[in-house]
Amino acid sequence: MKLATYNDAGRQTLGALTPGGQHLLNLATAAQGRDNGAFRSMLSLIEAGDESLALARSLLVQGSYPDAALVPLDVVRLLAPLPVPTQIRDASVFPDHIRQAPVGMRRMAARLAGQPEPELAPEPDVPPVYRERPIYYLSNRFSVIGPEETVRWPRYSQVMDYEIELAAVIGRKGRDISVEQAADHIFGYTIYNDFSARDTQWAEMQGMLGPAKGKSFDMGNAMGPWIVTPDELGDVRSLRVSARINDDTILESDFSQMLHGFDDIISYISRDETLYPGEVIGSGTVGNGCGMETGRFLSDGDEIEIAIDRIGTLRNRVFCQHK
Repeated sequence: MKLATYNDAGRQTLGALTPGGQHLLNLATAAQGRDNGAFRSMLSLIEAGDESLALARSLLVQGSYPDAALVPLDVVRLLAPLPVPTQIRDASVFPDHIRQAPVGMRRMAARLAGQPEPELAPEPDVPPVYRERPIYYLSNRFSVIGPEETVRWPRYSQVMDYEIELAAVIGRKGRDISVEQAADHIFGYTIYNDFSARDTQWAEMQGMLGPAKGKSFDMGNAMGPWIVTPDELGDVRSLRVSARINDDTILESDFSQMLHGFDDIISYISRDETLYPGEVIGSGTVGNGCGMETGRFLSDGDEIEIAIDRIGTLRNRVFCQHK
């Protein structure tokens, strides 16, 4: 299933994309009370568990819906599928990004300082710690936006960047989850664009702590257009991903190069720590999936579009507030 949150007369409403892809099914209206409140929101559905998810699936496939339950997709405003996640954690598991990003950061810092760009090459391999464990950080769960929204870039930053990622949504509470059991804790997947204020991130990194204002600003985490349940995706490492800025293709790749899969990431995070339904875990940036690696940053008015097979397309525009 493809599950969405959309705006219905000012209310956040849970919908499922119909098999034809032309409508959203208002699950609460279609259930006529049988959901016992599970269809109030995406988080309610996630927390309600497998039985409510099975009801949603049965409503979707029955093919006969009340007229009031069907909403044409082309007139609806999609929101972030999970507008306020329980938590956001973002990993870094793609070797090309891990190797190339520090070089790109140093080149950017030199340009900002008015100095010649240094002649640098990426290290031949990632630091050993990245192979030993899936490194991750926590992001701001209150700064999530959905498709077609415009990112108002923070006034303190001059370097606007994107990061192309896949994200898993946790569906089941767990602690000390084994690698073998991790898949049972995934509710679904969505596209994730981790917008990054690179100049600010560079300055902050001198303090040897995790990302702060370089990542944490309103509208900094774009997700969508919906959450797709795992049964529709198969092996996520085989998913193709492409991206465009305006009319230019900037990436054609896949997720096969992950040093650690989501099963490893979930198992690692849950060591002596409880994961809760509604947490979002980013894969980290696919290789060459950001301007810091390619040298192509965002400009005022640019539209960045990310497409992942069997999920959909996430499109956002950036607006520079300090121009």
